[in-house]
Amino acid sequence: MKVDVRDNNVDQALRALKKKLQREGVFREMKARRAYEKPSERRVREKQDAIRRARKAARKQAQREGLLPAPKPKLRPGAPGAAAGAGAGRPASSGFSRD
Repeated sequence: MKVDVRDNNVDQALRALKKKLQREGVFREMKARRAYEKPSERRVREKQDAIRRARKAARKQAQREGLLPAPKPKLRPGAPGAAAGAGAGRPASSGFSRD
């Protein structure tokens, strides 16, 4: 795999390399090979993954057909429209005085 370093910007080249490795699945492969996985465990895991994918596809299809409501968008902290502060909707103090 090759990444060009432009204008001596090594940080940008490292980010590009990491993105390429991510797309190729190198990190996933390294994680899978950290420890030996017995063939029986592999079959069980692959079967569970297939079931999970099938359920997700069925859920998305039901949402497209209008049988299920669309999922609510998750609010990210700091995103426009998100409430400011960690305790949004709650008073700043507990109402008790420490004096």
